[in-house]
Amino acid sequence: MVSNDKAADNPLGPPPWLNAPPVEPYPYEDTHDLRSGPDLHPALLGLLPFIGLWRGRGQGGFPGVEDFNFAQEIRISHDGRPFLHYDSRAWILDDDSQPVRMANRETGWWRPVTTSEGRATDDMEATMCTPTGIMELYLGKVTGTRLEMEADAIVRSPTAKEVTAGHRLFGIVEGALLYAQEVAAEGRGLEPHMSARLLRIGG
Repeated sequence: MVSNDKAADNPLGPPPWLNAPPVEPYPYEDTHDLRSGPDLHPALLGLLPFIGLWRGRGQGGFPGVEDFNFAQEIRISHDGRPFLHYDSRAWILDDDSQPVRMANRETGWWRPVTTSEGRATDDMEATMCTPTGIMELYLGKVTGTRLEMEADAIVRSPTAKEVTAGHRLFGIVEGALLYAQEVAAEGRGLEPHMSARLLRIGG
């Protein structure tokens, strides 16, 4: 005999969140401005020069794609825990530096490797993800105001471009954020993909 009693079908009863009251907005601040928000985690002191809101321009290219000029905004922020949030938005520029269309977006996390005592080492781990179906794990090192990373693993969706390797170099030079990115794609070896110079506009 099959019971129609819902309580019998679910002996654990309704989940505790079923009739819970509404939740307030997220209570923890994320900031790119070291003058406000949570204290910077001690493990991030070596990455402090990178934290901020940056905006600038660069040039890019890709196998099968004509070289292009772009503008970019990068926000590198923290919430008091031992990692940084990296968020990038780019847009294509015409020859008169006017916006043509939206370009790549990317989000990720930079995390210094720490010792068992919680002290940061020079080793870095980073995860980066794009809406084009590519997810990358980077390993690298911080040396002063220079961060160099190489892709250790790349996962892509069935419809994404065939990217098989990556290399990134970031640096703070005369107060600006400079970077160069290389990718191996479509059966080719590592080739320049994007490079830019961005000025600090916040933080």
